[in-house]
Amino acid sequence: MRMIVTKAFELTGHGNPVFALELSQKPGILFSAGNDKGVVEWSLDAQAFIKVMFPVPASVYAVHCPADSSFLFAGLRNGAVLVFDFIQQKVMATLRHHTKPVFDIKSVTGKQELLVAAEDGTVSIWNLNNLEFLHTVVVSQDTVRSISISADEKQVAFGCRDNVVRIYSLEDYAYVTDLKDHTMAVFTVQHTSDNRYLLSGGRDAQIKVWDAYTYELVKNIPAHLFAVNHILFHPTEPYFATASMDKSIKIWGVDDFKLYKNISREKGYASHQLSVNKLAWNGSQLLSTGDDKRIIAWEIEF
Repeated sequence: MRMIVTKAFELTGHGNPVFALELSQKPGILFSAGNDKGVVEWSLDAQAFIKVMFPVPASVYAVHCPADSSFLFAGLRNGAVLVFDFIQQKVMATLRHHTKPVFDIKSVTGKQELLVAAEDGTVSIWNLNNLEFLHTVVVSQDTVRSISISADEKQVAFGCRDNVVRIYSLEDYAYVTDLKDHTMAVFTVQHTSDNRYLLSGGRDAQIKVWDAYTYELVKNIPAHLFAVNHILFHPTEPYFATASMDKSIKIWGVDDFKLYKNISREKGYASHQLSVNKLAWNGSQLLSTGDDKRIIAWEIEF
């Protein structure tokens, strides 16, 4: 099988590294944020800048738009989470709990709960409807960098800076187990859509494939030359993409874990010149961003 990748377009305008990339609940709209003065809205259809959604007092490391919600959540370096309401078209609340940087935000649709992971080693749980603080899960003595919620919403995985992936039950947030094989900080975790596997990537440049039921290590992939910053499965096709500090984006098969494409300058693509920090899938389009301040859209022919 020959996968064809073509560069569709670039979105430029950020003045500093970009750390967060998230599709809106509204089709054709993308949000990005980073070490800049605001969260930016882009039109993927018009391939153009729309506006700065709202100013921010600190760098943004996470943006989350829960499905069937009118909110956008932005996690800041100062520990605050800004809540933008699309209906009111303004920041209508600030979730104040963490005092250290917020690195990831995810939501549990069935329970209507929001999970916020921070550098303080805890994950705070919030009611997604009324934004009330519910409780805190103490996950690690060090930073919690990434959250992955299984498709059946039975378990949640946390990627931690102490090299460990920690599994908790989503029913009551009870601790289940530790997954230990990374030799450096875990930056990204992601469940497969069939709940069969959990993938983790870290500063050690490895991707670990874990059985999501037995928690055994199924496979180790020496995926990149430097840190794996993000792993993201395609919503419908049997592929996943990885973004790395080594400036490359790679596309892998979910069924065979084989490498199908290396999108990098070394391979002749007009790709990123610095660390690739975040990815987003928009149908057959893969969007990437990073330290070089650019957002690139790649058209993937599977």
